[in-house]
Amino acid sequence: MASKLLLIAVFVLDLIAFGLAVAAEQRRSTAKIVQDSEINYNYCVYDSDIATGYGVGAFLFLMASQALIMVATRCFCCGKALNPSGSRAWALILFIVCWLFFLIAEICLLAGSARNAYHTKYRTIFSELPPSCETVRKGVFGAGAAFIFLTAIVNKFYYVSCSNARENSFQPYGGGREAGVGMGAYK
Repeated sequence: MASKLLLIAVFVLDLIAFGLAVAAEQRRSTAKIVQDSEINYNYCVYDSDIATGYGVGAFLFLMASQALIMVATRCFCCGKALNPSGSRAWALILFIVCWLFFLIAEICLLAGSARNAYHTKYRTIFSELPPSCETVRKGVFGAGAAFIFLTAIVNKFYYVSCSNARENSFQPYGGGREAGVGMGAYK
């Protein structure tokens, strides 16, 4: 039986990570072009940089959630072998999908946080073209939040199927009875 306490703890970590990723999407940095007082050059002024902190927080909470699940299941490869069953096959498939979704979510969060923290430093002097005030594209943190949600679903199913495969008692050769050939009375 899967541990309900572990499932609740992982759910809370995933929920916090999802909330932080959505908050990071809503609070992305925006920039505007400003002229100096002497009107010799233009430069970029950025607003709040809170989305970087939200993105890093979501990154860390999702990593803690994934680590907790992997420690509880012994990362599918360590410890006693799983019993051959449909649960073991599903555990293998869900293990691969769980890591795929986790890596995509972490890449989105890390790339979004790094890009949000980057602020253009240069300015244009006597130029007709304004500076490019680069910001995070809309949807980077949103994609991270979507993959956090998918990771949360898949890692719960992975944990349950892995624990079912560990607990199902597999008894070869007829369910633990005598392993020899059964013989009847000769008449």
